[in-house]
Amino acid sequence: MLRFLLVILLACPFAFAQANPSSNGLESPATTGGAKRPVTDPAKRPMTFQDLMAMKRLGETAVSPDGKWLAYSVTTVNLEANTKTTEWWLQKIEGGEPRTLDVSVPGDSGLQFSHDGKRILFLSSIKSSRPGSQQIVIADFDSATGNTTNTRVVTDIKTDADNAKWSPDGHFIVFTSTVYPECPAISFENSSGESCNEEQDKAAADSKVKARVFDHLLYRHWNHFTGDKRSHLFLVDLASGALRDLTPNDPHDVPPDYPTDPLGCGCAISPDSKELAFTENLDPEPAISTNADIFTLDLTNPSAKPVKVSTSPGGDFSPAYSPDGKYLAWRSQARPGYESDKFRLVVYDRASKTIRNLLPKFDTWVDEFSWDGPEAILFVSGEKGEGPVYRVNVTGDDLHRYGKAAGEWSSPRMIDHDSMPYLIGTLVRVGHPAEVAIGNVLEMDDTAVKIQLNANSAGSAKNITSTTYEPKQITHLNDAVLAQLDLPKMESFWFTAADSTKVQGFLIRPPNFDPAKKYPVKFLIHGGPQGAWGDAWSYRWNAELFAANGYVVVMINPRGSTGYGQAFVDGVNNDWGGKPFTDLMTGLTYAEQHYAFIDKTRECALGASYGGYMADWILGHTNRFKCIVSHDGMFNAESAFGSTEEDWFNIWEFNGKPWDYYGRPDSENPYRKWSPSLSAKNFKTPTLVVHSQLDYRLDVSEGFQLFDTLQLLHVPSKMLYFPDEGHWILKPQNSRLWYKTVNDWVDQWTKPTAPQSE
Repeated sequence: MLRFLLVILLACPFAFAQANPSSNGLESPATTGGAKRPVTDPAKRPMTFQDLMAMKRLGETAVSPDGKWLAYSVTTVNLEANTKTTEWWLQKIEGGEPRTLDVSVPGDSGLQFSHDGKRILFLSSIKSSRPGSQQIVIADFDSATGNTTNTRVVTDIKTDADNAKWSPDGHFIVFTSTVYPECPAISFENSSGESCNEEQDKAAADSKVKARVFDHLLYRHWNHFTGDKRSHLFLVDLASGALRDLTPNDPHDVPPDYPTDPLGCGCAISPDSKELAFTENLDPEPAISTNADIFTLDLTNPSAKPVKVSTSPGGDFSPAYSPDGKYLAWRSQARPGYESDKFRLVVYDRASKTIRNLLPKFDTWVDEFSWDGPEAILFVSGEKGEGPVYRVNVTGDDLHRYGKAAGEWSSPRMIDHDSMPYLIGTLVRVGHPAEVAIGNVLEMDDTAVKIQLNANSAGSAKNITSTTYEPKQITHLNDAVLAQLDLPKMESFWFTAADSTKVQGFLIRPPNFDPAKKYPVKFLIHGGPQGAWGDAWSYRWNAELFAANGYVVVMINPRGSTGYGQAFVDGVNNDWGGKPFTDLMTGLTYAEQHYAFIDKTRECALGASYGGYMADWILGHTNRFKCIVSHDGMFNAESAFGSTEEDWFNIWEFNGKPWDYYGRPDSENPYRKWSPSLSAKNFKTPTLVVHSQLDYRLDVSEGFQLFDTLQLLHVPSKMLYFPDEGHWILKPQNSRLWYKTVNDWVDQWTKPTAPQSE
């Protein structure tokens, strides 16, 4: 699950120099103010929004079982047409030019190689017999040439197919489809189920009445209404075409998109193809529950019922069988109702039916993982602004960190390459969009860190000196564009918070940097609040683009941020405007004192989601900023509780429901103590409010309330409203308007015609 979003803050002058600046792969601060740093390459130019939109975006990836081929989706933006087009590319991992996969068409998704590498599957609406209906397509694949033949559509289900997954024996495919639970179960033998679903869809589309009746919570989620359909798991036999609903008796009150796993359908098939493991939340009130569980289902018995194998009261996600079938691993949380509890890696012994936490002393999140043979697991964990890959054996007593390659990894897997073990995955950095990269694990292995973490002796490595290792880039989607751009490196700094906690911050200088000049600041606040800034690229809040028009960008990871241990994450709970605020203010003060080129009289705070909340909090608690940008923020904590769709979030973060505190003084009521609306009489800073109609995570009424308050207080303010966006601004031309409006607002209040000289 995703968390709130971006934040900002400032405070005390207590600070310390980073003990080992090179330990996280980022540049260290120039404590003298950077006067001796060279001016950036004048042959390159600052990035523009048009450059950002011209970049091709790497999406899904798939590696053939023999480790020879890489398939990946590439999205191209047409700004003027306001469209994004995705297509599949294929290339050899050992080298060679990429080409478009010859059987796919724009819009196809979900490509996978079969376990024997002789076929591929993907999801397509173009190849469906019914226009607009997404179905599963398979084709034969020749690993010697990379050619595909004998393309055929294998489903024609009227409720569409999604999240397809090959069985290891190649005889069937499991997928999801959303159905009306009151209709008969869809099967090969009985067509009445499909007919019932088709008739209800047609009746809803043809009805002149578009009103809705709700009788349960979680009736809307993120940017859409959940409707009456529910997500079921299906199996299609490839030889006969027989179709079977694997979960026909799911409770009718479980919405179709909760709790789907963040990494897909949340399901896995055992190596012998006899058992299915999947994620589901059967709590009667899903709006207040995060307790997704792992279930297994005997696929050899059509009458079998799902069996719950997980035992944690918190969320359990991402089941994956070991290649030998002995174990089932998944990500597990211990505390119910807390979507940002530590994600642990647990292993279920299928024979003994016992569950073991593989890393009891590992203190950062296991973000995603994959098996590396039958005895080891690869996983990614965010740490101090980076996302290194780790490898642990099934006994948990041998843990390696492949941490010498800077950046954030995802989709890691191990392959044999040149008779050596290599790690292949997606790598992203703050100055470089995502590309597929490959690295020799013997050279990436961080021995010093491995010694500290061996046998779970520590939760995370601290102040470890590592030489940098540069993996080989396999894809080259944006080399031509990036070669023209001046993208300054991100620098890391550490400071001491008011309570003596060590906190990390980051800074990006403007292009064509001149150390003799003073520059205004864009102070970015991350969301979540359990999120983090780090060495990663973004198309929505791009730090390099924010710096491109002459700004220093400062980012702090305050209490609540991930990558510094679970106690640091928990530091925001029921303290939204407390330690996170002082962390932010202290961090900005530290940057002002240690980077002489910062003009502290021209600073603007910008945040979205929780960052929008913090922007609102800043409005009432400091006047140090020249302007503020509040995007999709929480303004009134009590009204936000009643208008969000995920009640578990506010119940955890504010330690109860609003009525639990009625009759108590505001100082004892967290919904009022931490509500920015109650400090409105202090609002003075010019503020841009941004909010979207389809944001059901933080309802648009929060933005309207803030703007109304600012206008009545005669505080200079403006509101940017999107009727067709949700929590994120995703449409290309809307994104262009967003960046222009935000940057113009910041320029209006902070930036003269040219950077000031000292």
